[in-house]
Amino acid sequence: MKPPFRPESLMMTHGHSPKNTEGAIKSPIFQTSTFAFESAEQGKAFFEVMYGLREARPDEKIGMIYSRLNNPNVEVAEQRLCIWEGAEEAALLSSGMAAISTVLLSSLSPGDLLLYSRPLYGGTDHFIHHYLPSIGVRTMGFKPGEEDGEVQRRLEESGDGEALRMIYVETPANPTNDLIDIAACRKIADQFSSKGKEVLIAADNTYMGPLWQQPLQLGADFVLYSATKYLGGHSDIIAGAILGNSNRIKTIKSLRTFLGNTADPFSSWLLLRSLETLKVRLSQQQENAKQIADYLQQHPKVKRVNYLGLLAPGSREGKLFQRQYSGSGAMLSFEIKGAEPEAFAFLNQLQLIKLAVSLGSTESLAQHPKTMTHSDVSPADCREMNITDALIRMSVGIEHIDDLISDLQQALAVIADQ
Repeated sequence: MKPPFRPESLMMTHGHSPKNTEGAIKSPIFQTSTFAFESAEQGKAFFEVMYGLREARPDEKIGMIYSRLNNPNVEVAEQRLCIWEGAEEAALLSSGMAAISTVLLSSLSPGDLLLYSRPLYGGTDHFIHHYLPSIGVRTMGFKPGEEDGEVQRRLEESGDGEALRMIYVETPANPTNDLIDIAACRKIADQFSSKGKEVLIAADNTYMGPLWQQPLQLGADFVLYSATKYLGGHSDIIAGAILGNSNRIKTIKSLRTFLGNTADPFSSWLLLRSLETLKVRLSQQQENAKQIADYLQQHPKVKRVNYLGLLAPGSREGKLFQRQYSGSGAMLSFEIKGAEPEAFAFLNQLQLIKLAVSLGSTESLAQHPKTMTHSDVSPADCREMNITDALIRMSVGIEHIDDLISDLQQALAVIADQ
Protein backbone atom coordinates (compact mmCIF):
# COMPACT_ATOMS: atom_id res chain seq x y z
CA MET A 1 0.00 0.00 0.00
CA LYS A 2 1.34 3.38 -0.99
CA PRO A 3 2.21 5.47 2.09
CA PRO A 4 0.20 8.69 2.54
CA PHE A 5 1.77 11.95 1.47
CA ARG A 6 3.00 14.24 4.22
CA PRO A 7 1.17 17.50 5.04
CA GLU A 8 3.73 19.76 3.38
CA SER A 9 3.28 17.81 0.14
CA LEU A 10 -0.52 17.81 0.28
CA MET A 11 -0.55 21.60 0.70
CA MET A 12 0.21 21.93 -3.02
CA THR A 13 -2.81 20.10 -4.40
CA HIS A 14 -5.23 18.74 -1.78
CA GLY A 15 -8.86 19.68 -2.39
CA HIS A 16 -8.29 21.08 -5.88
CA SER A 17 -8.71 19.20 -9.18
CA PRO A 18 -7.35 20.90 -12.34
CA LYS A 19 -9.90 19.01 -14.45
CA ASN A 20 -12.68 21.00 -12.79
CA THR A 21 -11.09 24.39 -13.51
CA GLU A 22 -9.99 24.35 -17.17
CA GLY A 23 -6.73 22.64 -16.20
CA ALA A 24 -5.58 25.41 -13.84
CA ILE A 25 -2.82 23.94 -11.68
CA LYS A 26 -3.76 26.33 -8.87
CA SER A 27 -7.26 27.00 -7.65
CA PRO A 28 -8.73 30.10 -9.32
CA ILE A 29 -10.26 32.83 -7.17
CA PHE A 30 -14.01 32.28 -7.02
CA GLN A 31 -14.77 35.97 -6.55
CA THR A 32 -18.55 35.67 -6.67
CA SER A 33 -21.34 36.33 -4.22
CA THR A 34 -23.78 33.71 -5.50
CA PHE A 35 -23.88 30.47 -7.50
CA ALA A 36 -26.39 29.21 -10.08
CA PHE A 37 -28.37 26.00 -9.44
CA GLU A 38 -28.97 23.46 -12.19
CA SER A 39 -32.61 23.16 -11.11
CA ALA A 40 -35.03 24.37 -8.46
CA GLU A 41 -34.96 20.86 -6.98
CA GLN A 42 -31.20 21.09 -6.58
CA GLY A 43 -31.46 24.48 -4.88
CA LYS A 44 -34.03 23.09 -2.46
CA ALA A 45 -31.80 20.13 -1.62
CA PHE A 46 -28.73 22.32 -1.03
CA PHE A 47 -30.64 24.58 1.38
CA GLU A 48 -32.20 21.66 3.25
CA VAL A 49 -28.78 20.31 4.13
CA MET A 50 -27.07 23.68 4.66
CA TYR A 51 -29.76 24.85 7.10
CA GLY A 52 -29.82 21.53 8.94
CA LEU A 53 -33.32 20.52 7.89
CA ARG A 54 -31.97 17.06 7.05
CA GLU A 55 -28.70 15.17 6.83
CA ALA A 56 -27.01 14.72 3.48
CA ARG A 57 -27.41 11.28 1.96
CA PRO A 58 -24.23 9.18 1.71
CA ASP A 59 -23.92 9.73 -2.04
CA GLU A 60 -25.15 13.34 -2.04
CA LYS A 61 -22.73 16.16 -2.82
CA ILE A 62 -23.82 19.60 -1.63
CA GLY A 63 -22.70 22.33 -4.01
CA MET A 64 -22.22 26.06 -3.71
CA ILE A 65 -25.06 28.40 -2.71
CA TYR A 66 -23.81 31.83 -1.60
CA SER A 67 -20.37 32.91 -0.45
CA ARG A 68 -21.54 33.78 3.06
CA LEU A 69 -22.47 30.10 3.35
CA ASN A 70 -19.84 28.34 1.27
CA ASN A 71 -17.28 29.05 -1.44
CA PRO A 72 -14.73 26.81 -3.22
CA ASN A 73 -11.72 28.83 -1.98
CA VAL A 74 -12.97 28.67 1.60
CA GLU A 75 -13.66 24.95 1.44
CA VAL A 76 -10.28 24.00 -0.06
CA ALA A 77 -8.46 26.08 2.57
CA GLU A 78 -10.49 24.38 5.31
CA GLN A 79 -9.59 20.94 3.97
CA ARG A 80 -5.87 21.76 3.94
CA LEU A 81 -5.96 23.14 7.48
CA CYS A 82 -7.48 19.84 8.63
CA ILE A 83 -4.48 17.93 7.29
CA TRP A 84 -1.99 19.92 9.34
CA GLU A 85 -4.08 19.70 12.48
CA GLY A 86 -5.38 16.12 12.18
CA ALA A 87 -8.93 17.49 12.47
CA GLU A 88 -12.17 16.16 11.02
CA GLU A 89 -13.41 19.57 9.92
CA ALA A 90 -12.50 23.26 9.93
CA ALA A 91 -14.34 26.57 9.71
CA LEU A 92 -12.60 29.57 8.16
CA LEU A 93 -13.69 32.97 9.43
CA SER A 94 -13.07 36.63 8.70
CA SER A 95 -10.52 37.21 11.51
CA GLY A 96 -8.90 35.63 14.53
CA MET A 97 -11.27 37.54 16.82
CA ALA A 98 -14.19 36.24 14.74
CA ALA A 99 -12.96 32.72 15.47
CA ILE A 100 -12.54 33.44 19.19
CA SER A 101 -15.89 35.19 19.67
CA THR A 102 -17.77 32.60 17.58
CA VAL A 103 -16.45 29.61 19.52
CA LEU A 104 -17.25 31.29 22.83
CA LEU A 105 -20.73 32.40 21.77
CA SER A 106 -21.53 28.97 20.36
CA SER A 107 -20.65 27.24 23.64
CA LEU A 108 -21.68 29.60 26.44
CA SER A 109 -25.08 30.70 27.75
CA PRO A 110 -26.15 33.01 30.59
CA GLY A 111 -25.19 31.43 33.92
CA ASP A 112 -22.37 29.36 32.44
CA LEU A 113 -18.82 29.64 33.75
CA LEU A 114 -15.80 30.11 31.48
CA LEU A 115 -12.46 29.09 32.93
CA TYR A 116 -9.59 30.77 31.10
CA SER A 117 -5.81 30.86 31.27
CA ARG A 118 -3.86 34.04 31.89
CA PRO A 119 -2.34 35.98 30.23
CA LEU A 120 -4.23 36.12 26.97
CA TYR A 121 -4.05 38.16 23.78
CA GLY A 122 -5.44 41.61 24.59
CA GLY A 123 -8.46 41.32 22.28
CA THR A 124 -9.45 38.00 23.84
CA ASP A 125 -8.93 39.43 27.30
CA HIS A 126 -11.25 42.34 26.49
CA PHE A 127 -13.99 40.08 25.09
CA ILE A 128 -13.88 37.84 28.16
CA HIS A 129 -13.78 40.65 30.71
CA HIS A 130 -16.16 43.15 29.10
CA TYR A 131 -18.54 41.40 26.72
CA LEU A 132 -19.22 37.97 28.22
CA PRO A 133 -20.32 39.37 31.62
CA SER A 134 -22.79 41.64 29.79
CA ILE A 135 -24.67 38.56 28.55
CA GLY A 136 -24.59 36.79 31.90
CA VAL A 137 -21.56 34.54 31.39
CA ARG A 138 -19.33 34.23 34.46
CA THR A 139 -15.56 33.97 34.12
CA MET A 140 -12.68 32.68 36.25
CA GLY A 141 -9.02 33.06 35.34
CA PHE A 142 -6.12 30.85 36.31
CA LYS A 143 -2.37 31.21 36.13
CA PRO A 144 0.08 28.75 34.55
CA GLY A 145 0.60 25.82 36.91
CA GLU A 146 -2.78 26.13 38.64
CA GLU A 147 -4.29 23.59 36.26
CA ASP A 148 -2.27 20.92 38.08
CA GLY A 149 -4.62 20.93 41.11
CA GLU A 150 -5.34 24.46 42.33
CA VAL A 151 -8.12 25.04 39.78
CA GLN A 152 -10.06 21.94 40.90
CA ARG A 153 -9.81 23.07 44.53
CA ARG A 154 -11.09 26.55 43.71
CA LEU A 155 -14.00 25.19 41.69
CA GLU A 156 -14.99 22.74 44.41
CA GLU A 157 -14.75 25.28 47.23
CA SER A 158 -16.70 27.93 45.33
CA GLY A 159 -19.38 25.52 44.15
CA ASP A 160 -18.95 26.85 40.60
CA GLY A 161 -17.99 23.49 39.12
CA GLU A 162 -21.57 22.72 38.12
CA ALA A 163 -21.66 25.87 36.00
CA LEU A 164 -18.36 25.20 34.22
CA ARG A 165 -19.02 24.89 30.50
CA MET A 166 -15.73 25.72 28.75
CA ILE A 167 -12.00 25.97 29.44
CA TYR A 168 -10.24 28.44 27.16
CA VAL A 169 -6.46 28.30 26.97
CA GLU A 170 -3.79 30.17 25.06
CA THR A 171 -0.51 28.32 25.12
CA PRO A 172 2.14 29.60 24.81
CA ALA A 173 0.64 32.74 26.30
CA ASN A 174 0.85 36.10 24.58
CA PRO A 175 3.20 37.89 25.32
CA THR A 176 5.08 35.97 28.04
CA ASN A 177 5.35 32.48 26.48
CA ASP A 178 3.92 30.90 29.66
CA LEU A 179 2.78 27.31 29.11
CA ILE A 180 -0.58 25.73 29.96
CA ASP A 181 -0.89 21.94 30.30
CA ILE A 182 -3.69 20.95 27.90
CA ALA A 183 -3.78 17.37 29.20
CA ALA A 184 -4.28 18.69 32.76
CA CYS A 185 -7.12 20.88 31.49
CA ARG A 186 -8.66 17.80 29.91
CA LYS A 187 -8.76 16.16 33.34
CA ILE A 188 -10.51 19.21 34.79
CA ALA A 189 -13.03 19.22 31.94
CA ASP A 190 -13.77 15.52 32.40
CA GLN A 191 -14.08 15.88 36.18
CA PHE A 192 -16.72 18.58 35.91
CA SER A 193 -18.59 17.13 32.94
CA SER A 194 -21.83 15.28 33.59
CA LYS A 195 -24.60 13.60 31.66
CA GLY A 196 -26.05 16.23 29.38
CA LYS A 197 -23.32 18.78 30.19
CA GLU A 198 -19.97 18.38 28.46
CA VAL A 199 -17.19 20.76 29.46
CA LEU A 200 -15.32 21.74 26.29
CA ILE A 201 -11.74 22.91 25.82
CA ALA A 202 -10.78 25.55 23.26
CA ALA A 203 -7.07 26.16 22.64
CA ASP A 204 -5.64 29.17 20.80
CA ASN A 205 -2.63 27.80 18.90
CA THR A 206 -1.77 31.00 17.02
CA TYR A 207 1.65 31.39 18.64
CA MET A 208 2.94 27.99 17.53
CA GLY A 209 1.06 27.01 14.42
CA PRO A 210 0.26 23.37 13.66
CA LEU A 211 3.90 22.39 13.12
CA TRP A 212 5.03 22.68 16.72
CA GLN A 213 1.85 21.91 18.70
CA GLN A 214 -1.40 20.08 17.90
CA PRO A 215 -3.93 20.76 20.68
CA LEU A 216 -6.59 18.38 19.35
CA GLN A 217 -4.19 15.49 19.87
CA LEU A 218 -3.58 16.68 23.45
CA GLY A 219 -7.24 16.71 24.50
CA ALA A 220 -8.68 20.00 23.21
CA ASP A 221 -12.10 20.01 21.54
CA PHE A 222 -11.43 23.12 19.46
CA VAL A 223 -8.19 24.60 18.17
CA LEU A 224 -8.28 28.24 17.11
CA TYR A 225 -6.03 30.37 14.95
CA SER A 226 -5.64 33.90 13.91
CA ALA A 227 -4.85 32.79 10.36
CA THR A 228 -3.57 36.31 9.82
CA LYS A 229 -0.41 35.20 11.61
CA TYR A 230 1.72 32.13 10.75
CA LEU A 231 -0.90 30.44 8.56
CA GLY A 232 -1.11 33.53 6.35
CA GLY A 233 2.46 34.54 7.03
CA HIS A 234 2.78 37.58 4.75
CA SER A 235 0.96 40.39 6.63
CA ASP A 236 -1.56 40.69 3.80
CA ILE A 237 -4.70 38.89 4.97
CA ILE A 238 -7.07 38.94 7.94
CA ALA A 239 -8.64 35.55 8.72
CA GLY A 240 -9.34 33.09 11.51
CA ALA A 241 -9.91 29.35 11.81
CA ILE A 242 -11.62 26.89 14.17
CA LEU A 243 -10.96 23.15 13.93
CA GLY A 244 -12.46 20.14 15.68
CA ASN A 245 -14.71 17.17 15.08
CA SER A 246 -17.45 17.38 12.44
CA ASN A 247 -20.42 17.73 14.81
CA ARG A 248 -18.87 20.61 16.73
CA ILE A 249 -17.70 22.43 13.62
CA LYS A 250 -21.15 22.07 12.04
CA THR A 251 -22.49 24.03 15.03
CA ILE A 252 -19.78 26.65 14.48
CA LYS A 253 -20.60 26.91 10.77
CA SER A 254 -24.31 27.32 11.51
CA LEU A 255 -23.58 30.28 13.78
CA ARG A 256 -21.04 31.61 11.27
CA THR A 257 -23.76 31.69 8.62
CA PHE A 258 -25.94 34.01 10.64
CA LEU A 259 -23.19 36.12 12.16
CA GLY A 260 -21.97 36.63 8.61
CA ASN A 261 -18.28 36.24 9.48
CA THR A 262 -17.22 33.69 6.87
CA ALA A 263 -13.82 34.38 5.31
CA ASP A 264 -13.95 36.02 1.88
CA PRO A 265 -12.81 34.21 -1.31
CA PHE A 266 -9.69 36.29 -1.95
CA SER A 267 -8.35 35.98 1.60
CA SER A 268 -9.01 32.24 1.45
CA TRP A 269 -7.13 32.02 -1.85
CA LEU A 270 -4.18 33.91 -0.36
CA LEU A 271 -4.23 31.50 2.57
CA LEU A 272 -3.96 28.58 0.13
CA ARG A 273 -0.83 30.19 -1.30
CA SER A 274 0.62 30.64 2.17
CA LEU A 275 -0.05 27.10 3.37
CA GLU A 276 2.24 25.80 0.62
CA THR A 277 5.26 27.37 2.33
CA LEU A 278 4.17 27.00 5.96
CA LYS A 279 6.79 24.44 6.97
CA VAL A 280 9.61 26.21 5.12
CA ARG A 281 8.77 29.57 6.68
CA LEU A 282 8.24 28.36 10.24
CA SER A 283 11.38 26.24 10.19
CA GLN A 284 13.52 29.21 9.17
CA GLN A 285 11.78 31.54 11.60
CA GLN A 286 12.38 29.09 14.43
CA GLU A 287 16.06 28.75 13.57
CA ASN A 288 16.44 32.54 13.58
CA ALA A 289 14.56 32.83 16.88
CA LYS A 290 16.84 30.32 18.59
CA GLN A 291 19.92 32.34 17.68
CA ILE A 292 18.30 35.65 18.69
CA ALA A 293 17.21 34.22 22.05
CA ASP A 294 20.77 33.03 22.72
CA TYR A 295 22.15 36.45 21.78
CA LEU A 296 19.69 38.37 23.95
CA GLN A 297 20.19 36.07 26.94
CA GLN A 298 23.90 36.99 27.00
CA HIS A 299 23.39 40.72 26.45
CA PRO A 300 24.23 42.91 29.48
CA LYS A 301 21.28 45.24 28.84
CA VAL A 302 18.70 42.45 28.77
CA LYS A 303 17.23 41.37 32.09
CA ARG A 304 15.15 38.35 31.05
CA VAL A 305 14.29 36.40 27.88
CA ASN A 306 11.05 34.43 27.49
CA TYR A 307 11.62 31.76 24.84
CA LEU A 308 10.64 28.10 24.87
CA GLY A 309 14.05 27.02 23.64
CA LEU A 310 15.62 28.40 26.82
CA LEU A 311 13.46 26.50 29.33
CA ALA A 312 15.38 24.45 31.89
CA PRO A 313 14.87 20.75 30.98
CA GLY A 314 14.10 19.64 34.54
CA SER A 315 11.70 22.45 35.42
CA ARG A 316 7.91 22.14 35.31
CA GLU A 317 7.86 24.24 32.15
CA GLY A 318 10.72 22.27 30.62
CA LYS A 319 8.99 18.95 31.23
CA LEU A 320 5.72 20.29 29.86
CA PHE A 321 7.51 21.62 26.79
CA GLN A 322 8.96 18.16 26.11
CA ARG A 323 5.50 16.54 26.37
CA GLN A 324 3.44 19.09 24.49
CA TYR A 325 5.62 20.66 21.81
CA SER A 326 7.77 19.50 18.91
CA GLY A 327 9.52 22.84 18.45
CA SER A 328 10.21 26.10 20.23
CA GLY A 329 8.62 28.39 17.64
CA ALA A 330 9.60 31.91 16.63
CA MET A 331 7.92 34.11 19.26
CA LEU A 332 9.91 35.58 22.10
CA SER A 333 9.70 38.43 24.55
CA PHE A 334 12.45 40.02 26.57
CA GLU A 335 12.73 42.56 29.34
CA ILE A 336 15.43 45.16 28.94
CA LYS A 337 17.06 46.84 31.91
CA GLY A 338 15.09 50.00 32.57
CA ALA A 339 11.43 50.94 32.09
CA GLU A 340 9.16 52.45 29.43
CA PRO A 341 11.62 55.18 28.28
CA GLU A 342 14.34 52.59 27.63
CA ALA A 343 11.89 50.24 25.91
CA PHE A 344 10.65 53.05 23.66
CA ALA A 345 14.20 54.19 22.88
CA PHE A 346 15.05 50.66 21.81
CA LEU A 347 11.94 50.29 19.64
CA ASN A 348 12.41 53.70 18.02
CA GLN A 349 16.00 52.81 17.08
CA LEU A 350 15.18 49.60 15.19
CA GLN A 351 15.77 49.75 11.45
CA LEU A 352 15.31 46.33 9.86
CA ILE A 353 12.89 45.04 12.49
CA LYS A 354 9.61 46.92 12.14
CA LEU A 355 7.73 48.50 15.04
CA ALA A 356 4.27 46.99 14.56
CA VAL A 357 1.76 44.71 16.21
CA SER A 358 0.77 41.30 14.78
CA LEU A 359 3.12 38.37 14.43
CA GLY A 360 4.04 35.31 12.39
CA SER A 361 4.93 37.01 9.14
CA THR A 362 8.04 36.78 6.99
CA GLU A 363 9.28 40.14 8.32
CA SER A 364 10.40 40.57 11.92
CA LEU A 365 8.21 42.73 14.15
CA ALA A 366 8.63 44.18 17.62
CA GLN A 367 6.19 46.00 19.89
CA HIS A 368 5.53 47.11 23.48
CA PRO A 369 2.75 44.88 24.91
CA LYS A 370 1.87 46.96 27.96
CA THR A 371 0.98 50.08 25.95
CA MET A 372 -0.07 48.39 22.71
CA THR A 373 -1.62 44.91 22.39
CA HIS A 374 -2.31 44.61 26.14
CA SER A 375 -3.09 48.26 26.89
CA ASP A 376 -6.60 47.33 28.07
CA VAL A 377 -5.27 44.89 30.70
CA SER A 378 -5.42 46.37 34.21
CA PRO A 379 -2.14 47.49 35.83
CA ALA A 380 -2.63 44.95 38.63
CA ASP A 381 -3.07 42.10 36.14
CA CYS A 382 -0.05 43.28 34.15
CA ARG A 383 2.08 43.19 37.31
CA GLU A 384 0.83 39.71 38.20
CA MET A 385 1.50 38.38 34.70
CA ASN A 386 4.93 40.03 34.28
CA ILE A 387 3.80 42.34 31.49
CA THR A 388 6.17 45.11 32.54
CA ASP A 389 7.10 48.57 31.26
CA ALA A 390 10.36 47.11 29.96
CA LEU A 391 8.90 44.09 28.14
CA ILE A 392 9.36 43.85 24.36
CA ARG A 393 7.60 41.23 22.23
CA MET A 394 9.32 40.10 19.05
CA SER A 395 8.04 38.01 16.16
CA VAL A 396 11.07 36.67 14.32
CA GLY A 397 10.98 36.60 10.53
CA ILE A 398 13.08 35.01 7.80
CA GLU A 399 15.66 37.78 7.26
CA HIS A 400 19.36 36.90 7.40
CA ILE A 401 20.21 36.17 11.02
CA ASP A 402 23.35 38.36 11.00
CA ASP A 403 21.28 41.36 9.92
CA LEU A 404 18.67 40.76 12.62
CA ILE A 405 21.28 40.51 15.36
CA SER A 406 23.08 43.58 14.03
CA ASP A 407 19.83 45.55 14.22
CA LEU A 408 19.18 44.39 17.78
CA GLN A 409 22.75 45.24 18.73
CA GLN A 410 22.61 48.82 17.47
CA ALA A 411 19.16 49.40 19.03
CA LEU A 412 20.28 48.08 22.42
CA ALA A 413 23.32 50.34 22.23
CA VAL A 414 21.16 53.46 22.71
CA ILE A 415 20.07 52.27 26.16
CA ALA A 416 22.21 53.74 28.92
CA ASP A 417 24.03 51.36 31.22
CA GLN A 418 21.97 50.64 34.32
